[in-house]
Amino acid sequence: MTSTDTAYWYANPAARSWRTAAPDSAESFHRTLAGYAPTPLTELPSLAAELGVGRVFLKDESNRLGLPAFKILGASWAVCRALCQRYNLDPDGMTVPRLKDFIRSNVGVTDMPVLVTATDGNHGRAISRMAALLGLSARIYVPAGLSSSAINGIRSEGADLVETDNIYDDVVTLAAESTHGEARDVLIQDTAWEGYMEVPQWIVDGYGTLFGEIDDALRELHVAGPDLVACPVGVGSLAQALVEHYRTPGNAAPVLLSAEPDTAACIAQSLQAGKPVVVDTSFPSIMSGLNCGTPSELGWPALLAGVDAAVSVSEADCRQAVLDLQSLGQDVGPCGAASLAGVRAALSSPERRQQMGLNETSVIVLVSTEGLAANPLR
Repeated sequence: MTSTDTAYWYANPAARSWRTAAPDSAESFHRTLAGYAPTPLTELPSLAAELGVGRVFLKDESNRLGLPAFKILGASWAVCRALCQRYNLDPDGMTVPRLKDFIRSNVGVTDMPVLVTATDGNHGRAISRMAALLGLSARIYVPAGLSSSAINGIRSEGADLVETDNIYDDVVTLAAESTHGEARDVLIQDTAWEGYMEVPQWIVDGYGTLFGEIDDALRELHVAGPDLVACPVGVGSLAQALVEHYRTPGNAAPVLLSAEPDTAACIAQSLQAGKPVVVDTSFPSIMSGLNCGTPSELGWPALLAGVDAAVSVSEADCRQAVLDLQSLGQDVGPCGAASLAGVRAALSSPERRQQMGLNETSVIVLVSTEGLAANPLR
């Protein structure tokens, strides 16, 4: 194991007692998607031995509905809800084929909606896939430094790709501004700001299916529930879904750990400060999908109240986590491997372990958000 010294560490001992209302579920919609199946939850005993805990499981999102990352869960539900809202359709029981047929039969060619977003990789490809499934166009804005594999993946879906020299946060602004005054454009962005909250919440709701699948898989293994769930974070939308799932009344209340790059630790720094902090993301990271500088305004209250611990990880430690998981037969890209690197950092001292209440019987779930096809090591 490489060094687990990290630039940022945060702990909130009150988080496990905080509760929120149950989020809306998109699981029934996801089950109607062609090729849907729960992604694997794989036990890794050697990591449990290394970390000094009872059991370690990896939630593998390297093949989610034919894409190498989890983002299609949020993108599919948000696109469905946004288009249903536009055409005054009931989203309950809606399916992609039914929505496609409605648009094709009722919307003129010159009025066909265009899906628009900014992305640092996987979200943009997921939006592009949804556009292709619905017979629509997509316009995807990307920041400087995005890997060629991510760019090629978006292009493979038939989207109109707009490459820029900007950092991610500025590309989000550019994409949003491009839709002003364009009646056909439908912005499907996975971060929120004042006046733009509804679509990002639908995306978060879509991510909840992932955590429901974890619960189902653990029940099948007769495991009561996780004691710690580790999750990579960018702007914090997936972490918001994590908190909203595990902090509902009647649900298990595991320790929730976020992990992000040392160079783009906007969530950890914000939690430390007790308010949203914007960080510079001009320094590139192999964790490109986590290279985000501004916390989602929508998710921030839940993260502040419900995240037990936040840690940042180095490029070297993340790279080693990718290689170690590969050696165990797991297809995990750098963003996904941030979970393991983060847990290693979190358990690097007796004090941190005690803060989280972990011992030799604890059950840890690592959320791996992508496979190497989404973001190869560079």
